[in-house]
Amino acid sequence: QVQLVESGGGLVQAGGSLRLSCAASGRTFSYSTMGWFRQAPGKEREFVAAVSSSGANTYYADSVKGRFTISRDNAKNTEYLQMNSLKPEDTAVYFCAADYWVGRTVLEYWNLNEYHYWGQGTQVTVSS
Repeated sequence: QVQLVESGGGLVQAGGSLRLSCAASGRTFSYSTMGWFRQAPGKEREFVAAVSSSGANTYYADSVKGRFTISRDNAKNTEYLQMNSLKPEDTAVYFCAADYWVGRTVLEYWNLNEYHYWGQGTQVTVSS
């Protein structure tokens, strides 16, 4: 059974940092595109960041560019999201996601329909 499990969320003051982790089990995602999305109350789930199947390319939403960094550790089958300079508007449930296909170039990395596996989410709350 394939599982993605997020951790690292919590409550932090504005300007602080958090590091989210997404541990995968059941199969390897070392050569699959992986991403992070978030959903605030009353809003649709939105793209945050993605890393390509090769790991060579990373993509970010404009709202987090320069503050968040996505990375992956293939040996641990885990991806990370380092979040710095957090703002109250970053408050949301953060979800990790993974593409089913190995080696596929996901052109619409911002499109949640391109991802087949999802974690259960971890809450991030940024106080002002």
